[in-house]
Amino acid sequence: MGDIVPEHAPEGCPGTGSEHAGKSDSCAGCPSQTACASGEAAKEDPDLEIIRNRLSSSRVKNKILVLSGKGGVGKSTFASFLSLALSAQEDMPETGLLDVDICGPSIPHMLSVQGEEVRQSNSGWQPVAVNDNLSVMSVAFLLPGRDNAVAWRGVRKTSLIKQFLKDTDWGELDYLIFDTPPGTSDEHISLLQMLKGCNIDGAVIVTTPQEVSLLDVRKEINFCRMANTPIIGVVENMSGYVCPSCENCVNIFPPSTGGAQAMCTEMGVRFLGRVPLDPKLSAIVDKGKNPFEEARDSAAVKALNAIVHNLQTVLQNEN
Repeated sequence: MGDIVPEHAPEGCPGTGSEHAGKSDSCAGCPSQTACASGEAAKEDPDLEIIRNRLSSSRVKNKILVLSGKGGVGKSTFASFLSLALSAQEDMPETGLLDVDICGPSIPHMLSVQGEEVRQSNSGWQPVAVNDNLSVMSVAFLLPGRDNAVAWRGVRKTSLIKQFLKDTDWGELDYLIFDTPPGTSDEHISLLQMLKGCNIDGAVIVTTPQEVSLLDVRKEINFCRMANTPIIGVVENMSGYVCPSCENCVNIFPPSTGGAQAMCTEMGVRFLGRVPLDPKLSAIVDKGKNPFEEARDSAAVKALNAIVHNLQTVLQNEN
């Protein structure tokens, strides 16, 4: 990213590294004005060096953000399936999934590890194991119960994200997936600032075929470009419905403007593939089973494996 923008900065903030930091008209009334004007705000947080060491390329080979322009597109579902698909590859890559959706932590339920607890060791927090080569970290593991609401302001959420990055001992990973909240909020800005210098591979952006979803994805793409975050590609989720009887796939969200693939051509980003709604997959997940072991022939699993292949090809070509 460019100059760091302080938490709760006003519109038009020049950034902490600017010669106008704390001195421009837009700085008036900002709680960080004095620190910016004195240069204190521009000093790097010492925790960032710890994060860089935790997530160095020698420890975590590939780091991928999963983003969406809006809620309801199946972003967390895709992130959990992507993690399962990666971990199910023949070479059994070590895979981690960090749930950064602080107010809506649904990943543990999707991976059937709800109710587990995070354990502390001398090397840091130990993520919860899903299987032999997939582990997950989420705020859900830190809550008293699954129905407890997380009603936190931005500063507290940012603090927890930093603690996840700084204190989680993933060991050595081939892939670390970050499931983020929808939109372009405090969590995204803070996460990207904390990951600066960690050589993240980029973002996979999830959408559905309708234009109302694609409108917000265009904003997400522009946010990534503004933040100097590489875009690996776009995935069109809920791309048709697979009939459980005849297995034909029909559109339930008509792509009135050509869907995600047309938008990718328009905006100059990669299209990674489509994932249909598949009741067979949902039934297996609800039973707590791994669809990549139990439903290898389902349309959704085949689509997800094709997306993983495209993703790995991009990573290999760019590394």
